[in-house]
Amino acid sequence: MDKNEVKIVIAKRVSKEFKDGDVVNLGIGLPTMVANYLSPDIDVILQSENGFVGLGPAAEAGQEKKYIVNAGGQPVTIKSGGAFFDSAMSFTIIRGGHVDATVLGALQVDQEGNLANWKIPGKMVPGMGGAMDLVVGAKKVIVAMEHTAKGAPKILKKCSLPLTAVQQVDLIITEMGVMEITPQGIVLKEIHPEFTVDDIKAATEADIIVAEDLKPMEI
Repeated sequence: MDKNEVKIVIAKRVSKEFKDGDVVNLGIGLPTMVANYLSPDIDVILQSENGFVGLGPAAEAGQEKKYIVNAGGQPVTIKSGGAFFDSAMSFTIIRGGHVDATVLGALQVDQEGNLANWKIPGKMVPGMGGAMDLVVGAKKVIVAMEHTAKGAPKILKKCSLPLTAVQQVDLIITEMGVMEITPQGIVLKEIHPEFTVDDIKAATEADIIVAEDLKPMEI
């Protein structure tokens, strides 16, 4: 898979995690692609951190409106019934426990469910943003990311970068599979057909527990 195919596989699989009525926040980067793959058979309310609900798919070329952008500044659409509001209201929704699931990228995740998704201030890299609020305010935290970074594992025994949150990650979805954080450790629940369990273990520093009912990844 090339880099674009990897992102599509991850976004498509994440889109299957939701049910009717869920309020879902999509983080900057790869997670924003999830809006393009949601099933028309379910009614999911997407909340954008910069201040609206009713987020729709990416705007088509030539149809962009400069005042409708997601938290990453990308042109998007807003569905009928959507609403705009200020940042205070946006974070009231997030901190008040009204978000059913948040999807965000990560630099590192460890087997205790700790998350690191920001780097050192002053460098040309992402800051923490609203992730700290989202991962403790949302009922479910889904990390959507590539399995490795330049060949180096991102799923570790212990995060080495500054933490965004402690023991808040519930699910990790990569191009290789779907992994659940449990009190026993990271359980591999689904595997992409292009990979083997040995491939995943070789690309992962953390210990992997293979589910007895391991299934092909639903894409």
